[in-house]
Amino acid sequence: MAAEDEGRTEEASEYKLEKARKEGRIAKSQEVASALVLLLSVITLIFIGKWVLQQCCEILVFYFSRCLNAVNDSSFALAFFSFFAKIVFPVAIVGVVGAFVGNIIQTKGVVFSLKPIEPKLSKILPKIGEYLKKTMFSMKGLFNIGKSFGKVIIIAIIAYFLIKKDLFVLIEIISNGNISLALGKIAIMSAQLLLIVAILFLAISIPDYFIQKKEFLESMKMTKQEQKEEYKEMEGDPEVKGHLKQMQKQLLSQNIPQAVSESDVVITNPTHYAVALKYDRDESDSPKVMAKGEDLVAQTIKKIAKENNVPIVENRPIARGLYTETKVGDIIPETYYRAIALIYSHLKTKNY
Repeated sequence: MAAEDEGRTEEASEYKLEKARKEGRIAKSQEVASALVLLLSVITLIFIGKWVLQQCCEILVFYFSRCLNAVNDSSFALAFFSFFAKIVFPVAIVGVVGAFVGNIIQTKGVVFSLKPIEPKLSKILPKIGEYLKKTMFSMKGLFNIGKSFGKVIIIAIIAYFLIKKDLFVLIEIISNGNISLALGKIAIMSAQLLLIVAILFLAISIPDYFIQKKEFLESMKMTKQEQKEEYKEMEGDPEVKGHLKQMQKQLLSQNIPQAVSESDVVITNPTHYAVALKYDRDESDSPKVMAKGEDLVAQTIKKIAKENNVPIVENRPIARGLYTETKVGDIIPETYYRAIALIYSHLKTKNY
């Protein structure tokens, strides 16, 4: 709604999205990477937990056996750093892998840009009022605060039930003087808590990614004037010029304007693919592909559809599947019959 209030009613073009990607601006959720880092780190600790405990015992024996030695003994520092590196290194490596995978999954490839870390005075000395408005008093800020509180509550609830379940067993073990068994029980409880929390956080991060993606696409919307200015900018780009020529050939070869205007519906990706369908009972038993295109051609198909009041339906898997599996003039494959029938049924209820 904020985009529409500012007059930005048009979907972001492929050119704008690609430009933003090169600048490092892309839809992603920090929650996904954080949850994967936590989950993989916990799993690693569970697998190497016994070894970690042995290392802890060894370092304690080392220190207690030398507690009367001079404090400046270099072996103390060397032993500590050796112990620290052995314990932290495997977990750190797994954490880095988790963060990398978490970002790759969302960005669909490696995105490298120095623009987000370029030094700017506005980053060093932000306007406090605007900063507070964006981070705390906006809907996004309140949503992030709500997420943080939600996480704390989830951890507290899980910890409560886990401790409640094993508390009396733990007290009994301690009262019997079996400290090693008590420490083992505490380690198991901690591992259970962290594993459950990590899995829940990963589950929560999935809808958060789609929310972030929706907000990003909303923020990238354009005004009609911006579209015109962008087109002028694109005309001067040699790479885009070649792409436009290719697009014009494709438009002419498919006779897209007429084909789209005669179509029943256009199914979109929404930015990468667009496929126009028409169902004529006299010609075939299922809808036919009237036109299709990707990137700029897809945007053109959508524009023609809007001008001719042809309904546009956003369905990523169907749009991508039809684009890759069919040619213009083909009848849709049987695997899409049910999905397309549901789309036509929905359009019928809307009186299209």
